[in-house]
Amino acid sequence: MKSTAAHDEKIAKMSFASVYPHYITKVEKKGRTKAELHEVIEWLTGFNEAKIQELIEQKVSFETFFQQATMNPNAHLITGLICGYRVEEIENPLTQQVRYLDKLVDELAKGKKMEKILRES
Repeated sequence: MKSTAAHDEKIAKMSFASVYPHYITKVEKKGRTKAELHEVIEWLTGFNEAKIQELIEQKVSFETFFQQATMNPNAHLITGLICGYRVEEIENPLTQQVRYLDKLVDELAKGKKMEKILRES
């Protein structure tokens, strides 16, 4: 499924701070913790808890968020469907990175083991 330029632009301009509370709610509703969410975000982006908080306070867009990230070299191992898109087939790099994060949060909420989420095995 191809995303449109308008869709990619909308995702790029969306603020990380506006989505972050939804990530927290999603994982906590399923019995996971904010610490586990931060572990997943740090694995993908290299951001520690202090940096995540700073980016939230600055209300950075996803575009800025991922420009500042040091993507995990194993991020390409994240595959599957999220929001109707197969993440490994998304052509726009930024949209793909946002969907990688969505996919990891989804896996966390679904109760996957952390070593599977972090692509360690």
